[in-house]
Amino acid sequence: MDTDDLEPPEVPKGKPDLQLMSMEQLQDYIGEMEAEIARVRAAIKDKQTAHGAADAVFKI
Repeated sequence: MDTDDLEPPEVPKGKPDLQLMSMEQLQDYIGEMEAEIARVRAAIKDKQTAHGAADAVFKI
C-alpha cells in the first residue's frame, strides 16, 4: 500500500469558483476578503512606521 493513499488530497490553492457559491457564501467570502485587506493595510502601516523611524535615526 502506498502512503499517498492514506493522506488527504491537497486542496488546490487559488481563487474559489464563485459560480458554485450561494449568495450567503459570497457575502461571507466578501467579509473574509475585507478582513484580509484590513490585515494587509495594518501590516503596511506598521512597515511604514518602522521605515520612518529608521530614516529618522540615520538622518544626518
